Amino acid sequence: MHFAINYSLPAADLLRAGVIEIDRFKCPNWPDLIAEASALRPVYVHFDLIAGDDRLADVDWGSIERALTETETPFVNLHLAPTLNAFPEFTAEPLSTAQEERVIEKMAAELEQVIVRFGADRVLVENIPYRGKHWKKEGRRFLATAVKPEIFSSLIRELGVGFLLDISHARIAASNLGWDEQEYIAALPLERIREVHVTGLAMIDDFLTDHLAMREEDWPIFDWVIDLIEVGAAAAPWLLAFEYGGVGPKFEWRTDPAAIAADAPRFYAAVQSVNLALPPAR
Repeated sequence: MHFAINYSLPAADLLRAGVIEIDRFKCPNWPDLIAEASALRPVYVHFDLIAGDDRLADVDWGSIERALTETETPFVNLHLAPTLNAFPEFTAEPLSTAQEERVIEKMAAELEQVIVRFGADRVLVENIPYRGKHWKKEGRRFLATAVKPEIFSSLIRELGVGFLLDISHARIAASNLGWDEQEYIAALPLERIREVHVTGLAMIDDFLTDHLAMREEDWPIFDWVIDLIEVGAAAAPWLLAFEYGGVGPKFEWRTDPAAIAADAPRFYAAVQSVNLALPPAR
């Protein structure tokens, strides 16, 4: 298993100084940033692709394929994120059974488009951070259908794709759906895990928010997931990413060098521990 962190200038400085160690930088599909990060460590690309919201038609697939090849990123990831906007005839949640079936059909159809292009074994589907029926992002209101464990798990298993478990997203969804965190994660398709993301959480502007530094109360759920992997109750991912820090206004207020210096070594040690515990690759 590899350990990655979001590329940021503070992370780069800490790596040069030997304060942290990583296997890869995680980058969006921004060629200049990829080139900058690649000078220090290999890069893997995390794509901002959405399934279930009528946006795949606008994707530059040539750019996606070039990034995969040039960085040797093994998977193309999608966020399973249908919105109310994609179904103008729907007025609000909760959805009826018939409406929910339409959402499921759209999610499956859009995932199948990507599977045809790349093959199911190269496609990863990530769980989103459902924050409730009143929360919007860029004017889009996400539907709870995508984060119901029985629906999400069924789609992953039936389509044969991999699962990108975002622990923080799962915790946010569990909170807003009224689930216990561990019970919610345990209901997801853990045997299909191929990649894991994690950050700290905190309440900001009345919403549980991720991409933050780890607090002591954030570590137990991460340690529990690592335990599941070590005992074989969850598949071992190819990579664990600490999604803290970054570039630009979205991340500049949450790219504290002290937090990176404190958290990254603990994640790296956890990854090394799992690697030592797992049998050698054949």
